[in-house]
Amino acid sequence: MSPEHLTATSPQVIAALHRAMRAGANVRGTTSPNPPVGAVILSADGEVVAVGATQPTGGAHAEIKALEAAGEAARGGSAVVTLEPCNHTGRTGPCVEGLISAGIGAVFYLHDDPNPEAAGGAAYLRDKGVRVEKLSLDGPAGVGAPLDVLIPWLVAVSSQRPHVTVKFAQTLDGFTAAPDGSSQWITGEIARNYAHEDRAHRDAILIGTGTALADNPSLTARYPDGSLREHQPRRVVIGSRDLQATGEASRNLRDLGYDQYETIEEALAQLYEEGARDVLVEGGAGLASSFFKLGYVDAIQAYISPTLFGEGRGVLAHPLAENINDAPRFRRLRSIELGEDMLIEYTV
Repeated sequence: MSPEHLTATSPQVIAALHRAMRAGANVRGTTSPNPPVGAVILSADGEVVAVGATQPTGGAHAEIKALEAAGEAARGGSAVVTLEPCNHTGRTGPCVEGLISAGIGAVFYLHDDPNPEAAGGAAYLRDKGVRVEKLSLDGPAGVGAPLDVLIPWLVAVSSQRPHVTVKFAQTLDGFTAAPDGSSQWITGEIARNYAHEDRAHRDAILIGTGTALADNPSLTARYPDGSLREHQPRRVVIGSRDLQATGEASRNLRDLGYDQYETIEEALAQLYEEGARDVLVEGGAGLASSFFKLGYVDAIQAYISPTLFGEGRGVLAHPLAENINDAPRFRRLRSIELGEDMLIEYTV
């Protein structure tokens, strides 16, 4: 089978896209400010010969890693990539030249590159005689597709600020803490372990000074045995209260190190400037309310525990709407069973 016989709806291409998406997911959190791209090389017969993913900043892009692994088996074959191959020389050379040099006959890609410096790869490849087709998850390729981890990066680049996910754990009746303020732990061990794995794929975790003082958090990503995961997100505190003279209240953050900004706007601007593209807001209710009020929330992670309090502390500290017609609504992305708990993810 030659590349000419493969199309955007060919089973081999769809399977390769899903595999490329999983490869990108594996490196999420380690590539910023670059996107977590995945790439698969198919031989001229349509067989998978190599898989690659974006390396940490300064390293090879996904296509180049896959081409290196494929070697001569790439010649006359196809590349399936989650992002349009770059046509830009930065820390590394343009991926389009690598694809051409390797003799790739067809390129299938999922997302256009919104970065004006790197965009134009598809048109360049076509001009050089490479067949290029854009893929879509709206059709057959969307059936059984993995989570599209490029979305946060795409949103960040288009908005020129980090993609923001607000995360909270709540009871069935919507409380994040009992009437006496206790909240450890609302969710079970399986859900907490999943949350730590998710932290390891984020660029930063943001909390308010109130949470820093009340909970003495570490904001680390840990394995179930308590050891630290290989990738640790930045720890960020937002607010004007000084944490340096608060005794035991915020000792963990002081020992581990953290960045502090007075305002949300300052934090997002500085984090984006320093390369963060995907951040997680973990509390408290006042900070979460402020992010919603400012219109900076791109996604929600709601961990739901099969518990009832009847009264307690809510997810938000302030109302977002005066009536139901004005309430912001989100689109459900996916639901995941985590033991007796449920994680529901929403996007705008």
